[in-house]
Amino acid sequence: MPWGPLAAAIETTLADEAAGRVQAPERWVLPVAPGTSWFLMPAWLAPEAGDLAAIKLITYAAANAQRGLPAILGDVLVMRASTGERLALLDGPTVTARRTAAVTLLAVHRLAAQPAGPLLIIGTGVQALSHLQALSEGAGVREVWVRGRTPQRSRDFIVQAQGQVREGLVLQPADDLGAAVQRCPLVVTATPAAAPCLEGPLRADAFVAAIGAFTPAMIELAPPLTRQLAAAGRVVIDSAAARHEAGDLLGAGIDTAGLPTLGEVLAGTAAARGGAVLFKSCGAALWDLAAARCAVAGLEGVG
Repeated sequence: MPWGPLAAAIETTLADEAAGRVQAPERWVLPVAPGTSWFLMPAWLAPEAGDLAAIKLITYAAANAQRGLPAILGDVLVMRASTGERLALLDGPTVTARRTAAVTLLAVHRLAAQPAGPLLIIGTGVQALSHLQALSEGAGVREVWVRGRTPQRSRDFIVQAQGQVREGLVLQPADDLGAAVQRCPLVVTATPAAAPCLEGPLRADAFVAAIGAFTPAMIELAPPLTRQLAAAGRVVIDSAAARHEAGDLLGAGIDTAGLPTLGEVLAGTAAARGGAVLFKSCGAALWDLAAARCAVAGLEGVG
């Protein structure tokens, strides 16, 4: 699932949704153990749009890091919608990491004033790495500042990432967060979302992708910052479900009813506004379906 084709598949899937050719019920979240939940996410294409279905079952366990395990585990089953034939079984964490970053990449291209950065990434986990790869390869970012929970985590992440990104990318630790925020027009927050990690102030041309908080109880942005972005800038959500899932918005008391989705922005039905942009992403089954399209197209190309 290369970044360019994956972002294109997401854009195509959003167009199919707007035309009524996609069904994607809101995900089901089932608590299966203390601190552990299942996320069940189905979506499918009409026959004329590709006759494809995908269903993802992942387990999210925040404490898995203490067990030496990834926080997200699971799979994506890809089928022919009309027959039920299995076409592929994809690794859930890989799909989640790549499609989430590809959605951000698409939003950066459409919403960011300076898509080539520099970029500040707050977080040092899987999503931080996938966003680093997506925005360096897909948006031309060449300068990246990294803010981890501790200075050592920032440096460890940089060492790890240097072998997994293209040559010429400059990675530096953001020991002075305020200075990094002022230098970087692109900001990605990709943390466990247990407490706010970004307070601002932001640049006037800032684009913030907040992707770590995907339930009402999670938060990455200080509520005053979120309210400022909503009042003086623009807030775009990845899907309609974010209106009742995005803890960053709900915790700040934002009226989410009128917030435009990325699909509405792409379709040209959302009114444009100036100022800094907050792209609030919670995830959706649509993105998994787009990843399935991309993966199946790749398999058919190889075959």
